[in-house]
Amino acid sequence: MNRDEIVAELLRLRDEKYARMQVRILPTVKPDRIIGVRTPELRAMARGLSREQETETFLRDLPHPYFDEDQLHAFVISLEKDFDRCLARVEAFLPFIDNWATCDQLSPKAFRKEPEKLLPSIQTWIRSERTYTVRFAIGMLMQHFLDERFDPAYPELVAGVRSQEYYVNMMIAWYFATALAKQYERVLPYLEEKRLAPWVHNKTIQKSVESNRITEKQKAYLKTLRVKPAGMEADGE
Repeated sequence: MNRDEIVAELLRLRDEKYARMQVRILPTVKPDRIIGVRTPELRAMARGLSREQETETFLRDLPHPYFDEDQLHAFVISLEKDFDRCLARVEAFLPFIDNWATCDQLSPKAFRKEPEKLLPSIQTWIRSERTYTVRFAIGMLMQHFLDERFDPAYPELVAGVRSQEYYVNMMIAWYFATALAKQYERVLPYLEEKRLAPWVHNKTIQKSVESNRITEKQKAYLKTLRVKPAGMEADGE
């Protein structure tokens, strides 16, 4: 399928009710960019496109006018099995991501197989000035380096991020809440020593208390670590 055919198919699959919901939860995306195609439909399209040679032209045609094209792009990249080709596609796409949904949907299978090869890129991305490049870097650390590959250097890297961007700070909090669920004793000092920005600190505790992966005893203790909040209002996610 060429791009015109792709857009025509997206328009055919439009769900107006779903589009209205997406407009509400994606404040960084202009409403006229949202067609309203549901995720299962996009994934099915991505599977077909990933097998077509012509899809390479679509992946190079950036920026895409529609949010749904961005979502489709993320799903196609996520299906790529070759690590180096996948990384090159991610690098080309990251500067054009402008919302949390596309950022979080980008979850390449190739990275799951060889995550250690990803570390140099993560270290570069996390220092970026682009909101969703930083968010993606933290998300990759959360996905691939909180279990058997955990190293104390990784939460140190995340804790070093200081941002005024809501979607970066939400991801930092999400990372540390997940880290508490998986590496409680090793990550707890970041809260006890107040090493995170106050808003991130409290949001981490909130997310942890809401989690069913944290024990009641741990939740009770985490609640005692809350600090005086610093003003950052939620923006919708």
